[in-house]
Amino acid sequence: MAERINAVVWGAPTVCLLILTGIIFTVKLRFIQLGMFPYILDKIRSGKEVRSQLKTSCMALGAAMGTGNITGVASALAIGGAGAVFWMWVSAFLGMATVYAENYLSAIYSDNKIHGPMAYLRKGLGSRLLAVIFSVCCILTSFGMGGMVQISSMSGCIRKCTDISPVVLGFIIFIVVIITVRGGASRIGNAAQLLLPAVSLVYAVICVAVIAMNAERLPEAFAEIIGGAFGFKQTVGGTVGYTMSAAVSAGVRRGVFSNEAGLGSSPLLHSSSETSRSAKNQGMCSMLEVFTDTMLCCTLTALTLLCSGAENDITQAFSSITGKNTEPILAAVMTVFAFCTVIGWYYCGETAFLYIFKNGKCKGFSFIFALTAASGAIFKSELLWTISDIFNGLMMIPNVIGLLFLAKKVKNE
Repeated sequence: MAERINAVVWGAPTVCLLILTGIIFTVKLRFIQLGMFPYILDKIRSGKEVRSQLKTSCMALGAAMGTGNITGVASALAIGGAGAVFWMWVSAFLGMATVYAENYLSAIYSDNKIHGPMAYLRKGLGSRLLAVIFSVCCILTSFGMGGMVQISSMSGCIRKCTDISPVVLGFIIFIVVIITVRGGASRIGNAAQLLLPAVSLVYAVICVAVIAMNAERLPEAFAEIIGGAFGFKQTVGGTVGYTMSAAVSAGVRRGVFSNEAGLGSSPLLHSSSETSRSAKNQGMCSMLEVFTDTMLCCTLTALTLLCSGAENDITQAFSSITGKNTEPILAAVMTVFAFCTVIGWYYCGETAFLYIFKNGKCKGFSFIFALTAASGAIFKSELLWTISDIFNGLMMIPNVIGLLFLAKKVKNE
C-alpha cells in the first residue's frame, strides 16, 4: 500500500513539477549557479558575516548530508541503475536555483514570529491554508526522513560491529538527541559545526582512495552513468522507456532526499542565522550546500560504488582500503551524518510545530521527536524509506506552488 501511494506522490507530475521549477528559476536568475563561487570567495576574502554564516551553513548542510549521501545513493543505483546519478546531478543543478529562491523569499518575508516557507506562503502568497499544510507535512517529514530513517541506517551500521541490542541503542540515542535539541538552535549549530567538517573529510578521503585504486574503471563508470541516464544500452532491447523512467524518478527522488532543494527545509534552517535578513547571502550559501551535498558527496559515493564493483555495498567498497576497520569507520561516519541530520531536522519540525501551535510547549515536541527518532533503531528501514519519500513529496508540493506564484519577487541582485 505504501509503495502505491509513493508511486502516486512521486509520479511523473511531481517529478516534472520539481524539474520545471528549477528550470524556471535557472532561466529567471540567468544561471545564477555559475556565479556562486565568485560570490562566496569574495565574502570569505572580505570576512563579512562569515562566522555566523558558517554555523548556519553547517547546520543546514548537516541536515542535508545524512545517511542519504550513502544509503540513499546506493538505493538510487539499485532502483534506477547508474543513470540515476546523472539525474541526481540534474536535480542538484536545477535545485540550486530553487533553493536560492526559497532562501531569498524567506529572508524578505520572515520576521520574529514567522520563518521560512510559512512566511512567504502566508505573507507573500496570502495563503494560511498552504502554510498550515506545509507545516504539518514538515513535522511528519522531520519524524520520518529527519529522524527514523537516519537512526535506522545508523543503527544498522553500529550493530554490525557491536553486540548492542536495538533497545539499548535506541535509549542511548534518545538521551543524546533530547539533550542536544533542548539547547536550541545555537547548540544544534555548534554541534554540526564541530562534527560535520572533519568526518566529511575522512569520508571523502576514503572514497577518493577507493576510486584512485580502481582508476582504470572510472571512464567505464561515467559511461554507465550517461548511458543509463538516456537508455542507450537498452534501446536495442526496447526497454528504454522504462529504464529512463526509473532512472529519472530514482535520481530526482534521491537527489531531493539528499540535498532537500525544493522541500523548504533550507530556509527554515537559514532563518536561524544572525544574518538571515541578507537575502542574497542566504541564497548563495544555500546553493553551495546543495553543491557540496550532491555534486561532491553523493558523486563520490556513486563513483566509489561503480568503480569498486561492490554491488551497491559501501562496506565492501571501503574494505579494500580500510580492511578490518571498515565497519567501525563506516559506523562512525554514519553516526555523525545521521546525528547532524536528526538535530537539524528537529529545528525544522519545531519551527513548523510552533507555527501551528503558537502556544505549544517545545519540551513536549522535543520529547516526542527524540522518542520517534530513537525508535528507528528498532524498525526496519525499507518501509521507513518509502514512508519518508511520501512525506518528502507532500512537503515539497505546497512549497513549490508558493515559489512559482512568487517567482516575480525573486531577484538577481
